[in-house]
Amino acid sequence: MNMQTTPGVQAPAPPKSLEDTGLSIVMMRDILLKTVFRKNLEHVSKMSEAICLSLPLTQQLVEIAREQKLIEAQGTLHAGSGSEMAFQLSDTGKARALDALAQSEYYGALPVPLDHYKEQVQRQSVRNIQITRERLLGSMGHLILPDDLLDNLGPAVSSGRSILLYGPPGNGKSAISNGIRDALGDMIYVPQCIEYAGQVVTLYDPIVHTLVEEEEVQASSLRRTDNRYDKRYLMCERPTVMTGGELMLNMLDLNYNATSRTYQASLQLKSTGGVFIVDDLGRQEEPPQALINRWIVPMEAEYDILALQSGEKFEVPFDTLVIFSTNFHPNEMFDGAALRRIFYKIKIDGPTQEEFLKVFAMVAKKKKVPLNEEALIHLLKVRYPTIDNLYANYHANFLIDQMISVCEYEGIPNQMTPELIDRAWANMYVKDEEIKH
Repeated sequence: MNMQTTPGVQAPAPPKSLEDTGLSIVMMRDILLKTVFRKNLEHVSKMSEAICLSLPLTQQLVEIAREQKLIEAQGTLHAGSGSEMAFQLSDTGKARALDALAQSEYYGALPVPLDHYKEQVQRQSVRNIQITRERLLGSMGHLILPDDLLDNLGPAVSSGRSILLYGPPGNGKSAISNGIRDALGDMIYVPQCIEYAGQVVTLYDPIVHTLVEEEEVQASSLRRTDNRYDKRYLMCERPTVMTGGELMLNMLDLNYNATSRTYQASLQLKSTGGVFIVDDLGRQEEPPQALINRWIVPMEAEYDILALQSGEKFEVPFDTLVIFSTNFHPNEMFDGAALRRIFYKIKIDGPTQEEFLKVFAMVAKKKKVPLNEEALIHLLKVRYPTIDNLYANYHANFLIDQMISVCEYEGIPNQMTPELIDRAWANMYVKDEEIKH
């Protein structure tokens, strides 16, 4: 991805005191104890790295735990310790760690309070991005698109509001969705986990969030102070969540693990600051209207409502560019109220004959199949009239791949002939006929 930076994205400042973390001393102390216990840590520097808190503040936590006789100094320096004093949990500390683990198995990076996270979301909102025509072209330059499509897509993406792409199958709706995602192309800060009402919700997901390498960070113009920021956050590319027919309503809620007594963020919470693509809408087990109904409040109010295991509900930011992609006509799936709440509805039609020929020639060149005038005339004059000259963007790849397969099987150079066109065409459509049993 071509890494760019959105002007004004501000890094979360590192806490200067334990109070600045926004967390209670008890919660921080217990996470420290659990982390030391689970990871068998001895030195404050390693503890600092594990809980993502600065060395001086971690030292303060250790001193608090020492005063409470939960941590004790081993008393001597040993080989490999350098100049650091080694610490260990006391028997009381081990008991407290086990008790805390019984309440929640979470340990490691300290969480970011939800209210603090909401402030960071505002600073790096997807709605702050200004998408230019050049930026969209840069992410979709490999596609041959109608002239007016970018005119419709540009304002839709820049608004950060919901988009519905619809039209016949095989014409690049998924590719366009991916192009929109790539056009965002900058970095944001994602907390490893957030805290609400004493509960920890894991937010960072390596499947959704792509970490930015340190070299890219140094080369970027992302505004930071002496390369320092709150290490409870990770620098990532703007996230993308892509779902298809597997999407279920329960994926949009918190996932509670009863064994570890921990929470995983919902899909749309993980996509905060980025893109949520619902591909093949209408293929899910859930009715499309039910899925849209679940999104109505978040899309309008810019917040979502989640619930803890206790039943307590709370608001989280909904700062996500939602892209729905479907082969069905919107009027077949939604009522007027639902359609009104999808801000941009863009039809993606099949290509004209001229556009199809451009795509076909481009694919043939890429796959090293020489164009043949007789074969092209046969395709246009004999085959396409049988389907009312309805062209689709996927046809070029499909037909050329089929011809290549035949050539490879028969041991002949890649080529294009009317006969090969007919053999490829036979695999593109299934003849409508009755099968007798």
